[in-house]
Amino acid sequence: MIRALLALLATCVAAPLAALDCRDLKHDGNTYTVCEVDTATEELRLFLNNSDGGLLGQFSAVNAELEQDGMRLGFAMNAGMYHANRAPVGHYLENGVEQMRVIPNAGPGNFGLLPNGVFCIADKSAQVYETLAFIDSNPTCRFATQSGPMLVIGGALHPRFLPDSTSRYIRNGVGTSADGKRAVFAISKNSVTFHEFGRLFRDALKTPNALYFDGNISRIYAPQINRNDIGFALGPIVGVVEPDKD
Repeated sequence: MIRALLALLATCVAAPLAALDCRDLKHDGNTYTVCEVDTATEELRLFLNNSDGGLLGQFSAVNAELEQDGMRLGFAMNAGMYHANRAPVGHYLENGVEQMRVIPNAGPGNFGLLPNGVFCIADKSAQVYETLAFIDSNPTCRFATQSGPMLVIGGALHPRFLPDSTSRYIRNGVGTSADGKRAVFAISKNSVTFHEFGRLFRDALKTPNALYFDGNISRIYAPQINRNDIGFALGPIVGVVEPDKD
């Protein structure tokens, strides 16, 4: 009996985590929705325009586009800053086609608060790179979106983040494991500072590199937990694509 119980326990411990896992998480007095993606088994993509060249802008529009191929979103969120016409502010690559070049220099707003970074989706992996490191290493990406500031760089918080900051917004971003096999997307459920948001990725999610996507307009689609945020049209959207089971 004891051996049987031990064997059952070993099987439970060895069981793999879900390839896409969305959940709520509390950290340092704040609450976040977190979606963790196994990049080796899940298909991550970026979306901006539909097949006719028109802006997608909404999670529902992305789903409608995917349905034509028998696919659907398993998860999605806004993925980088954009201009009033929803064009990406920085580097944007979709299906290997560059739509906006890399912006390496400082500038106004959060995007230009260097160091900023690039989220690169490759075949069966994904990485957050600091922008200059991205330029130097020139990785092969299928999809890429530039945003800023970096939240965590090599295990350290962005040097400009202040522990006593009073600037609070709903914020969202992404962090990646060192081997690129794990991408963790997070959005705050209450207003947080940059320092608090960076600590989430560094201390709770254990991602050595993490990138800020945006604040205030941040939204997420996570049907696993019955969440589908609505609002004004977005620019770039990142999502997990899976077969439509309906």
